[in-house]
Amino acid sequence: MKTLEINGTTGRSQILVGERLHNLKKYIPSEKLIIITDTNVAKLYKKDFPKSNCIEIATGEKNKNLKTIRSIYEQLVNYEADRSAFIVGIGGGIVCDIAGFAASTFMRGLRFGFVSTTLLSQVDASVGGKNGVNFHGYKNMIGTFNQPEFVICDMTLLNTLPNREILCGFGEIAKHAFIGSNDMCEYIEDNSQKALSLDKEVISCLVYDSIVIKSNIVNMDEKEQGERKKLNFGHTFGHAIEKTTSELLHGEAISVGMVVAAKLSLIKGMLADRDVKRIVAILKSLKLPTTLTTDRERMVDAIKKDKKREGNDIDYILLDGIGNAVIQKISIHELENVIFDL
Repeated sequence: MKTLEINGTTGRSQILVGERLHNLKKYIPSEKLIIITDTNVAKLYKKDFPKSNCIEIATGEKNKNLKTIRSIYEQLVNYEADRSAFIVGIGGGIVCDIAGFAASTFMRGLRFGFVSTTLLSQVDASVGGKNGVNFHGYKNMIGTFNQPEFVICDMTLLNTLPNREILCGFGEIAKHAFIGSNDMCEYIEDNSQKALSLDKEVISCLVYDSIVIKSNIVNMDEKEQGERKKLNFGHTFGHAIEKTTSELLHGEAISVGMVVAAKLSLIKGMLADRDVKRIVAILKSLKLPTTLTTDRERMVDAIKKDKKREGNDIDYILLDGIGNAVIQKISIHELENVIFDL
């Protein structure tokens, strides 16, 4: 097991890479444990949960909303949860986002932690203290910054994931490599087949290296005032793609968004053509999509409602060489032109 720490204004978060769900109980600081999970995870792993009250939510992005939060509040009241209660979200990114938001807002804030059960949540949603829900279809429009006390990344839980869910996690892993480490890009190039087969050593290395990059950024900028915006590489287009089509999952949409961002970096003279081709090749080696097929006009409308927009501009993440992300303000009008040119 390897351990990393995030030290935020809302608390210290310990990331435990390689720890097991079976050992969850030793990290629980309260007798009043309430677990939030989804029906799929409960079916597979509830037998391994420590003794607790358990709230099960439905699966799928469509349930990541205030209606689900209201239901959780009602069940917390029924369980007589008070400020001594401790919440643990056990599941993927949707469970972690919902559990973290519910814990952060119920009674003005309860302590909480996560057991991350998907590759995507291990390298993204469960780490960094962002918690939230969607609103009218717009991703994470309502949320908080609040650090979980711990995040357990149990590699053995990945073995029950559908293959497509694994690929989604590789989208975020590739993102971390593109924005922060050319060495990590080389490691992916050398080990993509082992990664796809969930080789324990390779997958543990990729998860750990991803979290190192993300935790270093979050430690510098917990509340996304500057440096943390770099973690949004590929996400402006990616979220717009998710808004305008139901065909792609999050990691797949981010993959396409990263290709668009790389091409925009090329247009800006910041990235060489060979680097764009290399990015596309790495994503293809991880079985991720790299082409844009969604309705461009609807995509522009979704970008205009992006929460990162400030007036007529949006903070956009480009690459000044692989491994070096930069933040640039780009006008919505300029983005429109790029979208219709691609």
